[in-house]
Amino acid sequence: MARRTIVKIGDDILRKRSKEVTVFDRSLGVLLDDMKETMLHADGVGLAAPQVGIPKRAVVISPDGKQFYEFVNPVIINSSGKQLCREGCLSVPGVSGEVERPQYVEVLAFDRHGNRFDLKAEGFLANICCHEFDHLDGILFVDKMIKGR
Repeated sequence: MARRTIVKIGDDILRKRSKEVTVFDRSLGVLLDDMKETMLHADGVGLAAPQVGIPKRAVVISPDGKQFYEFVNPVIINSSGKQLCREGCLSVPGVSGEVERPQYVEVLAFDRHGNRFDLKAEGFLANICCHEFDHLDGILFVDKMIKGR
């Protein structure tokens, strides 16, 4: 595993829609492992591939630094409720603010081996999923921020 450089706001890659992953091979596994290491080293709870300069639809999440989730080509297929979340972003250092997100999401995705799975998430995990999946469509939390600093 290797740490990668986190791309910062202003880099065009953060504003582009990422491409679907079509090949589930060793290089995808290396990318996901590198993203985990990069996220943990930066004290983050989630990281999307565009944030390390790779325009692919891949995300890693760890709400507590112990349990890890990997999503390839994720899609939110159901959501409900509302929560106001205080967010920051590794690609937007020094900025935080409140964003309205769903309280509950159901996600359909693939793992690193191409196996399809679904995940039901609520609260903090649902918030992280929404934040990271937005990165795959070129959306940053500052675009949705209600109030912040």
